[in-house]
Amino acid sequence: MKSTRKAWATAIALGVLAASGATVAAATPSARPASASEEEQLQKLYKDAVAEGGRLVVYAGGDKPGQADYLKNAFVKQFPKMKVDTVVDFSKNHDARLDNQIAEHKVVADVVHLQTLDDFPRWKKEGALENYKPVGWNKVYDKVKDKDGYYTGLFFIGFANVTATTLGDNAPVEAQDFLKPEYKDKLVFTYPNDDDAVLYYFKQLTDKYGFDYLKKLRAQNPTFVRGTADASAQVGKDGYVANFGSSGSSSGLSKTSIPEKSPWVAWPQTGAILKDAPHKAAAKLYMSWILSKQYQQTSYGWSARTDVAAPAGRKGIFDYDNMNPLGLGDFMSDRAALDRYKARVSLYVGDVKGANPADPESKLGLYPVDQNGTQG
Repeated sequence: MKSTRKAWATAIALGVLAASGATVAAATPSARPASASEEEQLQKLYKDAVAEGGRLVVYAGGDKPGQADYLKNAFVKQFPKMKVDTVVDFSKNHDARLDNQIAEHKVVADVVHLQTLDDFPRWKKEGALENYKPVGWNKVYDKVKDKDGYYTGLFFIGFANVTATTLGDNAPVEAQDFLKPEYKDKLVFTYPNDDDAVLYYFKQLTDKYGFDYLKKLRAQNPTFVRGTADASAQVGKDGYVANFGSSGSSSGLSKTSIPEKSPWVAWPQTGAILKDAPHKAAAKLYMSWILSKQYQQTSYGWSARTDVAAPAGRKGIFDYDNMNPLGLGDFMSDRAALDRYKARVSLYVGDVKGANPADPESKLGLYPVDQNGTQG
């Protein structure tokens, strides 16, 4: 999986920033006790993190090196005495890596935020997670956080349509639109058998339209690649004009849209602190900073907090009739059923081919503390 939120952000950033700008502009010094209280808590956590050594290692689900740098850069800008390494890899690789580190008592990651939502209840049960309720905890949707405080959704990621700007108003929007003859040989998708969020997208389509839909889509002769970032980046280039099941590109050659009727996918990218994290004070600062109202208001996409408005032009995350933000977690919780569906889909799309786009040179290894594969 992949945390490809940066690309999705490109499509909706103006609306989010406009909304947050209005909030900031309306604020007055006398009307800021709540935010000031959060800021005071963050400053106390910052002091503790610096005293601890000022180091932090984050494992972030994604499919491209540097994909989570927007988080690291914003964090360090606010807390300049911190040194942060963010390691991006498929969530399905990170969770195996973490299982190995936990089993060997050689944990090098402090914080994880991943797409593999089924891992967090398991890690809680196994005693692998730190119990911590970050700043802003009471404002996080109850549906996306552990009631006991071991993990929480940090932000929502959405996968929908990415279409070339050259298509204009003729761009496909609903799933059936992608079957039009004019799109033959011009579609590019992420291997659904390589990414569980994309697999869930396909599962919803075959549940609604039957496997006949997948047969017709396959007859369009689409190209399949590894990674939603690479699939999105191809739209508008080399004759490719459309994709669904990814989050957009910042190239300017494509735009995103949300289907009105056919299913799409969004989920709470979930984070936690490891029980054996080497830098727990820093981890608490990072988790609290992400969930602070200040950051969530200026972030991209849908907030994990109930008191932050949806992006401009979008409904609330729980208000779409054709999207259930808890559906991916339910889908992933039954691994046996998921694997059966994945095997069936593989008959249609073929085996996954190509290097891991998040780690093309296979440098990350067992205990990476940075994207260069330096072992901790």
